[in-house]
Amino acid sequence: MRNPSRRAKAGAQPNQSLIDGITVLQALATSTEPVGCRELARRVDLETTRVNRLLKTLAYLGIAHQTSDRKYRPGSGMTVLAAQSLFASGLLRRALPALEGLRRFGHTVAMGVLWRDNVSYLFHAPPNMPETDALGRIGLYPATRGGIGMALLAAQDDLEVEETYAEHEIPGYSSLQELLTSLAAVRSAGFVRLRVKDEQEQHTVAITIGTPVYAAIGLSGWIPSAAMPEMLEALHEAARHIGDSGKERGPELNLSDPALDYRVAV
Repeated sequence: MRNPSRRAKAGAQPNQSLIDGITVLQALATSTEPVGCRELARRVDLETTRVNRLLKTLAYLGIAHQTSDRKYRPGSGMTVLAAQSLFASGLLRRALPALEGLRRFGHTVAMGVLWRDNVSYLFHAPPNMPETDALGRIGLYPATRGGIGMALLAAQDDLEVEETYAEHEIPGYSSLQELLTSLAAVRSAGFVRLRVKDEQEQHTVAITIGTPVYAAIGLSGWIPSAAMPEMLEALHEAARHIGDSGKERGPELNLSDPALDYRVAV
């Protein structure tokens, strides 16, 4: 995990203490097991003494919890924050009917949001999985490895992408220029078609939601080129439904483009 304090944005006046606190909070939230202060400091590339102070502060607030062996895990306060943010945004609640409708194709249905260079899947449902099991079941996933991540990265300009991946390894790509070329193809096509399993000829097809973009949805499975028009029509209809049901909370969508080209974008 990279320290976001090393990425300056034009016009920003970042508070370094807040940045470091959120970095530690996010690292703790994504840890599958209790983690010690030194290990967490190594993961986020911060001084151990600073991470120790931040963890103690989070524990004081109830957002972190210190175990008997002096390690840390998420506390009840983190669960409360997650529940409050999901309730306030309403995104998952209003998206569920549309996502359930997409399951008629018998493919994996997913919706995710971008967090730096990773995707957080709010919904990920393979065929026949109950809806309740599909909620938040996957942790962070490299954005460049999946169709939803590529759709979300393509919604950014090249400078933002360069800032994210500058001087760092890019999963699935040998260079930054190779990634930028792929993202340009996604922007040109208006969607992602990404081969995810060579031996089974499986693809992910994904599009973004919102203007400005705030999430992406996709289908993954055996999707031949001949099936692309139907799949894209269904995805755009789902995206419109999700956007329309939340217009009172955010901007309108602009997804109706009759000139969509059903070429392979990636």
